[in-house]
Amino acid sequence: MVKQPTKQTATKARRRASPPALPSKDDIQTFIRNAAGRVGKREIAQHFGLIPAQKNALKKLIGDLAANGAIAPAGKKRFTRQTARPNGLLPDAAIVEITGTDPYGDPIAKPVEWTGTGRPPVIFMHSEKRGTAALARGERVLAKLRPIGRSGEKYEGRTLKRIAGATARVMGVLHKNRIEPIDKREKAAWRVPEGEAGGALDGDLVLAEPLPQTGYGLRPARVVERLGSMDDPKSVSLLCIRQHGIPDVFDPAAVAEADAAKGVGPTGREDLRAVPLITIDGEDARDFDDAVFAEPVESGWRLIVAIADVAHYVRPSSALDSAAFERGNSVYFPDRVVPMLPEALSNGWCSLRPHEDRGCLFVEMLIDAAGRKLSHRFGRGLMRSFARLTYEQVQMATDRGENPADLPPNQIDHLYSAFRALLAARTARGTLDLDLPERRVLLDEAGTVTSVVPRARLDSHRLIEEFMVLANVAAAEELERLHQACMYRVHDRPAPEKLQALRDFLSGFGISLPPGDRLHPRDLDNALRKTATTEQSSLISEVVLRSMAQAQYAPDNIGHFGLALPRYAHFTSPIRRYADLLVHRALVRGLGLGKDGLTADEAARFPDIAAHISGAERRAALAERDAIDRYLALFMADKIGTQFPARISGVTRFGLFVTLEGSGASGLVPVSTLPDDFWIHDEAAQALTGRRTRRTWKLAQSVNVLLIEAAPITGGLTFHIVDSSTRARR
Repeated sequence: MVKQPTKQTATKARRRASPPALPSKDDIQTFIRNAAGRVGKREIAQHFGLIPAQKNALKKLIGDLAANGAIAPAGKKRFTRQTARPNGLLPDAAIVEITGTDPYGDPIAKPVEWTGTGRPPVIFMHSEKRGTAALARGERVLAKLRPIGRSGEKYEGRTLKRIAGATARVMGVLHKNRIEPIDKREKAAWRVPEGEAGGALDGDLVLAEPLPQTGYGLRPARVVERLGSMDDPKSVSLLCIRQHGIPDVFDPAAVAEADAAKGVGPTGREDLRAVPLITIDGEDARDFDDAVFAEPVESGWRLIVAIADVAHYVRPSSALDSAAFERGNSVYFPDRVVPMLPEALSNGWCSLRPHEDRGCLFVEMLIDAAGRKLSHRFGRGLMRSFARLTYEQVQMATDRGENPADLPPNQIDHLYSAFRALLAARTARGTLDLDLPERRVLLDEAGTVTSVVPRARLDSHRLIEEFMVLANVAAAEELERLHQACMYRVHDRPAPEKLQALRDFLSGFGISLPPGDRLHPRDLDNALRKTATTEQSSLISEVVLRSMAQAQYAPDNIGHFGLALPRYAHFTSPIRRYADLLVHRALVRGLGLGKDGLTADEAARFPDIAAHISGAERRAALAERDAIDRYLALFMADKIGTQFPARISGVTRFGLFVTLEGSGASGLVPVSTLPDDFWIHDEAAQALTGRRTRRTWKLAQSVNVLLIEAAPITGGLTFHIVDSSTRARR
């Protein structure tokens, strides 16, 4: 007699045949948040129905959450959700991250998880016990917290446990057995004991690890890597790459996959090689991943935006995919690019070089005379760029009424006519157009800064932007129509406290804003237009920008506030943004354009992927900004003692931030250098006022400053105000 399987054994058999999907990190956090008490790996596995074979994968997920401070240790192999007290104070114990040191060299920190309003509180950490390695910037610890005062703005912290996997490294320049940190927030140097320099010489940029401290004085550290000489200007970008942990070496397997790539043929693709598509990029562009075309039709305009078919080469779960995901995006420095993909793809098969066949994903769109999209159609094609043009060439051609050689007649005119229609639609929609000046650092062959100039903002730039925005909107709409997972580009409304601060600031210029729930991007754009001809226009644009929420990636759509769009996704740059690659894969899957589309596993991991690539984008932006600041400090180093016209761009209790007219370089005027008085910081009015003299320094105020110090190591500039008696407001 054959024994019939029970329901329980049948269930187990099904699980072995098809194990359940792993929960996302968000899923695990939600479970821990809603749990009655402390939970461990067993409870999590039972809740999600996981099998023993998935134990190691779950352990890694939990470890990552604990290392990042998303969940707090609560006993041996047990965890709980970090929660604030009802009165807004931090809990008695929380994961904190070391952000720097105070003037006395003691570490200061911030909570890893902060859901309150305004800035997170400052945590003053007690020094570690003798014989224990000192806490370094970036390290995370579980700390016992005690509030200082009743405001909830300051805390005293004591280390309970160092978080596994936290990186405790010091980066700086070696000078006479001392390491001067490259980070402005690090106030104290580190001491290198005899025999611990690792062969590094004075002036070398080094990476070091803290050593146990056995006495008082500077904290000791051992050099573990020599990164180069700070005398070499090319070290600036390398410094920023290492400081922000940007991956810059490809796995050999990823390089091998890229090197094995080949061109594509017309089979299974729509042949666009007869369409005169052109690429328009900056003169210093290193890759060309988008091409455009426009022609008039009876209803208005027919547009085609063709994008390099990166999804054909970078397949899910491949070594190339892992490398691209780790980077999240390309990072651009004045002297180099850290690409998301190896050169064989980024500058080869995925670069739309002129007169060469390339695979592409394209969207064909029809717009009416008012720039409203009437329809769109996506496909996979084979294209051949007719020309590689720069923004300057296109602008010059239209200004002179000329058509570049090798292009069919009126091609540039058609592009501009379609652009003007799209611009009219944008104006009618009411978007926020922040035209902030962008600095361009020019280097000679040796890497020395020759000049710092504003990057030109031409109509040709805006033309490409409008074509790309329309294509991105079409991608989001198409994925919704197909019921496919979409990695949206979202931009939330300004936070209430930031919006109130902006209202207070704009009121000084006679500008009012509607209530928060009625605020529209056009209201902010109108404020910019009203002040466009004033001396303070660029500063007002910066203040408006600071009040905005940060755009990010998310699988759940909340719209894009700045662009005044209900749905938006990034489709147009898969060479340099992983989010765009995901959108391409989702389109391939939804439209049945191939077997290399988005997988079910990828779609299930979208929340975690969104968090990772949003963080990678912020990491890249910080590294790029830090590089510009350090190159500017190098450029200004021989100008110490020179006076410059400037404008106050920030007001804090410890001094004034000023931005120079022309170069856009920014630096600090320490409060200690202001005229003798007791200076009161009015955060709401963004002003410093002298108690005795009643002299006031306010945001946007014009000043003349004297350059006192330029520190290329940190990118810091220090100024003194030289005409306080005539420039200060009373």
